[in-house]
Amino acid sequence: MSNNTECVHTDFYVRRLHSLLGIVPIGFFLLEHVITISQVLGGGHAFDAAVAKLAAIPHDILITLEIVFIAIPLLIHGIYGMYIAMQAKLNPGRYGYMRNKQFTLQRITAWYLVPFLLWHVGYLRFIVKGSEGISFAQMSSYLDNPIVFALYVIGLVAAIFHFTNGLFTFSITWGISKGPRVQSVVNKMAWGLFVILAAVGVASMFAFIG
Repeated sequence: MSNNTECVHTDFYVRRLHSLLGIVPIGFFLLEHVITISQVLGGGHAFDAAVAKLAAIPHDILITLEIVFIAIPLLIHGIYGMYIAMQAKLNPGRYGYMRNKQFTLQRITAWYLVPFLLWHVGYLRFIVKGSEGISFAQMSSYLDNPIVFALYVIGLVAAIFHFTNGLFTFSITWGISKGPRVQSVVNKMAWGLFVILAAVGVASMFAFIG
């Protein structure tokens, strides 16, 4: 077997691992994140109660879950995602098709999410949570800064789009949706999920400062 063939096979499997990790467990973690922050729509006490339930998980178990199911998958998905993004040729103006625009947005959101997640996780997980813990009052004060609020709204919407559009590409990559008609239906479903999650997420963000 030639080196070129081996590289093609390796790339084939790595791309599928990258695709799978974007849905499981990263996508599930995003859904849990949206559900948790959406509790603020019921008031600050509801958000604090939701956070308290997560905090009740034994520390050793929580750390293991965060490392195995969040940190490592995010690193693999993010590093290989940047490799893909650097190889991608963005040409939405030339072709103008919706899928080409989605392809472009997928890469743009990837580049935004890398520094955003480093900031988000670094500040909330290691600085805030590591000292006083996360609460409605703390988040309300944090997001009261209009620049921080705007960057967080963009980050949340970008993460949701990256996930829902990733569901669509996942269905193609893994041969779940075959043919243009089925793919069109799956794409519309992905857009519908994006609208719902983004609406809930943005409404929750405003609830923190409302």
